[in-house]
Amino acid sequence: MAPINIQSKLRMNSGHEIPILGYGLWQTPAGVAEEVVSHALKTGYRHIDSAVVYRNEEPCGEAIRKSGIPRNDIFYTSKVLPRSMTYESTKTSVETSLRKTGLDYIDLYLIHAPYGGPEARRGAWRALVEAQQAGKIRSLGVSNYGVHHLDELEQYIKEMEAAHGAGKGGTISVGQWELHPWLERADIVDWCAKRGVVVEAYCPLVRGQRFDEPILQPLVKKYNKSPAQILLRWSIQKGFVPLPKSVTPSRIDENAAIYDFELTAAEMESLETGEYSACSWDPTVSQD
Repeated sequence: MAPINIQSKLRMNSGHEIPILGYGLWQTPAGVAEEVVSHALKTGYRHIDSAVVYRNEEPCGEAIRKSGIPRNDIFYTSKVLPRSMTYESTKTSVETSLRKTGLDYIDLYLIHAPYGGPEARRGAWRALVEAQQAGKIRSLGVSNYGVHHLDELEQYIKEMEAAHGAGKGGTISVGQWELHPWLERADIVDWCAKRGVVVEAYCPLVRGQRFDEPILQPLVKKYNKSPAQILLRWSIQKGFVPLPKSVTPSRIDENAAIYDFELTAAEMESLETGEYSACSWDPTVSQD
């Protein structure tokens, strides 16, 4: 693959760009969020992934605004509350994110999970489209959608365009899922690839639960890298945007040091396990 570094980006369907390495804030206490986000930005990260439900958007915004880095150089993501998803609650969610972060716009807003039923999902998407049209959001996407949810949204976008005109239904720019060698989600990844949707990977380190796996050890030894670095390099070479999380400065640094080696095609294939083993929740299977 072409040479990449921590500043490398992918072009989204919205026309905007997204850094290929993110810093995740799930389960990061608000009391330390400003400090660790500041450290991540100093390390070179330019992509911060939060959510309303994480309850750390305010310190994230503080770190971004105090960093001295131009706003256009930082990519910030938030997400709609997953279990109270309606048109009105999504509008409130967007306004809450803007108010708490103190930012003029949100780079990417995702529907956090497909819960609530078809009408709730449609209402949430419509609210995000309107927020994008108002300049409050730059790009839209979803998280934890199964293929059946993605098909449903694609159909709704067509209906919106038929009623309101071309381009008025919004565009799916990003999808975010738990992704790693033990949960590759080939059907979802293929759906996205055919439509140019950028795929983000949360839990790319499998919460550290697989660091001792035999398939990782030869690569750890060969490249003198940690299991975490091998997994992040795998994710990037798959074309994903991994979102590692840590509140430990040395690990934040380590997770960014993945650009001085490249896995071979055979090594990438050696990490294909064929397993479907989630270490987090899995709303993709919801039939709600």
